[in-house]
Order: sequence, then structure tokens, then C-alpha cells
Amino acid sequence: MAKISPNHIPAKGWVGGFIEKNKDLQYKDGVANLSSLDFNCNLQFVEKIERQQRVLWPEFTWLTVHDDPDSRCFQMFAPDISRAGYDNTGQNWAVICPQQGTYIKGFGTINVEVTVEKQRGWVNEKDKSLAIDMVVKPKIWFSKDAQQSAYGKLFWGAFEVLNLLHHLPISKDQAIRVHTHRTEIMKNVKDPEVIFVRDKLYTPKALDHLPSFTLHNSEAWNYANLEVGIGDIATKNDEFVNKFNHLVMDLFNIGSGNLLKKGGVLAWNVWVDAPTKVNQKEWRNHAQYWRDSIDVDHCSPDGNGSKVRYANGTEFSVEQELIQEALDAIWKFIKSHI
Repeated sequence: MAKISPNHIPAKGWVGGFIEKNKDLQYKDGVANLSSLDFNCNLQFVEKIERQQRVLWPEFTWLTVHDDPDSRCFQMFAPDISRAGYDNTGQNWAVICPQQGTYIKGFGTINVEVTVEKQRGWVNEKDKSLAIDMVVKPKIWFSKDAQQSAYGKLFWGAFEVLNLLHHLPISKDQAIRVHTHRTEIMKNVKDPEVIFVRDKLYTPKALDHLPSFTLHNSEAWNYANLEVGIGDIATKNDEFVNKFNHLVMDLFNIGSGNLLKKGGVLAWNVWVDAPTKVNQKEWRNHAQYWRDSIDVDHCSPDGNGSKVRYANGTEFSVEQELIQEALDAIWKFIKSHI
């Protein structure tokens, strides 16, 4: 990759020193072992966050067909969906999680949020390096279309009736949760749910050869990368909900090109702008600001991302018949229980 442009000057206030005082956390042989740091719940220490790097170009990639490298697709999610928040010395205290939606006209949006449950790590503005460990859980749920079709109204009327007895994924609080795991083994980190945000020098195989439209060398201040393996849906103590959730995931994966298909690997580069100072109130409200915007008009507040494309630039598309078949399967299941 080309060298990142140095023509951005970070906001004043950087002190540094955290990583210099904690040499055991530095990279050694391509690995930064952070196991001596405690994990923090993601909103536990917002009052400590003084600086941030905003992910303005979040470039994701995954296989639409398992084990078929020619099926690899690429999508830039909407800008500013994610951020790293740290103090003036460089200790990282929180990571804002990405959100995305698959819109089905007349019905609504299947929302996905990669919720960061806990994190630990450091950022060094001096040499543009960083290392962060995270435990993430994708969450999937429905939100209504403001202009519902007759078909959509039929679905949502049934959802609201059934939700009196079962907690359906029609709100974030009742979302489907998907288990994730890291795709490589690191010594002294036994929890397979811990995934690593890595310095740009240490790149996952999925990010080795990228099409030019996914690169932002001339506009970004820096970038890092990560990848996560997709596991099972978390089960609940309600067999109806478990079966329903599998049908919803089938619909979501058809519409998104198997973004969260079990056995898949989701990888992405996080291209960031220059560090800026944090408004802690705005930081706390950021996720809700996003959520409200997507629920109202299915648009991202800071601009939408790109279409899903293959490496040659061809857009990924889904046959409407497949979407309809998945919706019909959900409706058939609902009818059998009303």
C-alpha cells in the first residue's frame, strides 16, 4: 500500500507516554499482547476520553459464497460509524461500534450493530500505531418502514400481537445476538471471543490484495485492521423465538450477501481522520443519534456508504424472488402460530 498522507495535523493536547511506560504492551514479532490490561465495559469510562480517531472510511470485505475467493465483495459502510476514544497519554477507553441496515421497501430495515461489549488497548499518535482488543456481539433487529405497504402492515400487525407472548427482534433490546470469535490464536489470550484491532503493518490475509476503490491513502490520516469469525445465533429460552430468529437471519444474509453467515469471516480496514478532541456528551449520544436517524428515514446521519461491489467493480445484487421467498417463509411460520 502507498504511504499514508502526512498532511493532517492532529489537534493540540496530545501528551503521550502510556505505551512508553508499558513496554510489555508494545508490538513484538508482529503481536501486541494486551492481556496485562483490564477490560473495560465500553461506556464505563467515558469521562476519561479526551481524544478520538473517527472512522470516516470503514471498508468491509467478506465472501458471499463460502470458500469461493471469486465471490469476495467489498463495501464501505457509512462514515463516522465507529471511533476509538482515548486519553491524552494514549490509553484507549472506548470504541464506538458500527451500525448498518438492509432496507426492504414497504417492510422496513433489518438493522445490524456490531456491539462492543468490552475493550482494552492503546493509541500512539507519535508514530500512528495502536493496538486494541475487543469482545463484540453483532445484534440484528427490525425497524418499521414509515411508508409501509399492505404486505408490510400485515407483517407488523402479526409481530406486535406475537410480541405480547414472545420477545421478537423488533427492537434493539430484543435483538438477535450472534456469537463471534477471532480467527487466529494468540499466546496468553485464552478467550476465543477476544478479537484484535491491529496496526496497519500486520494485515489479515483477507486484506492482502484490495481493489483501489477501497483505499483512502490520500485522504485518511491513518488506518488499522481487524477480522472476526461468525458463529452461531445465541439461543433463548423460547423455541418459537429461536426458530423465528433463524428465519430472520436467513432473510438478512440473503439481502446482505451473507454478511453474517455462520462460518464466514468479516474483515475490515478502519481508515481514520486526524485525531480530534472529544465532546463527552456528544460521544455518549452518538450511537442513539445514529439509531434514530436510521429508524426514521433509513439514511445515515453523516452520509451513506457505498454499494456492495466485487473486486472488478461490479455491484452485488439480490434477486427479488429470493427476498420474497425468505419473507414468505417468515409469514408461513407466523401464520402457523397465530
